[in-house]
Amino acid sequence: MGFYNGGNQFNETLSHKTPMAPHATRITAGSFLTLHYRLSGPAGDIINTFDAQPATLTLGSGELSPAVEQRLIGLEEGARATFDIPAGEAFGERNPDMCQWVARKLLSEMGDPHEQYAVGDVVQFPTPDGLGAYAGYVQQVGSDANGKDDAVLFDFNHPLAGQPVTFEVHVIGVL
Repeated sequence: MGFYNGGNQFNETLSHKTPMAPHATRITAGSFLTLHYRLSGPAGDIINTFDAQPATLTLGSGELSPAVEQRLIGLEEGARATFDIPAGEAFGERNPDMCQWVARKLLSEMGDPHEQYAVGDVVQFPTPDGLGAYAGYVQQVGSDANGKDDAVLFDFNHPLAGQPVTFEVHVIGVL
């Protein structure tokens, strides 16, 4: 370390060197993250990893909604934050067309013919190409909208669609 004296000469001085604090890594688009998080709505938690293993994910891969990911951008490793997201922003508005009656006959062909369904159950369905899956939760069991066939009414909206969401996060690691 040194300084310039009044005569424009550089003078060396001994000083105690303080190590610079390491800069925490900030989350950017495409970051690989390890984190604990909680998504909750008016009825309570939908996802909560704080009492279990932390989640690992890549930002931008679709594992979180764009509105949730946007709030992560710029947070540093080790950060804790809570965000209140307005109704409909995190998971879109509820779409009544995403509530569909599925005939029991079709459900039997796709899975266990003896499966019993109850209101609130979440059921995984294969995508048409068979490479992925999507979920629906049971709203009603009985006859379809025409009152003819034995069927189950599924809601394929996200459970927090059209609702305000609280997103709480603890960023454990950023790569």
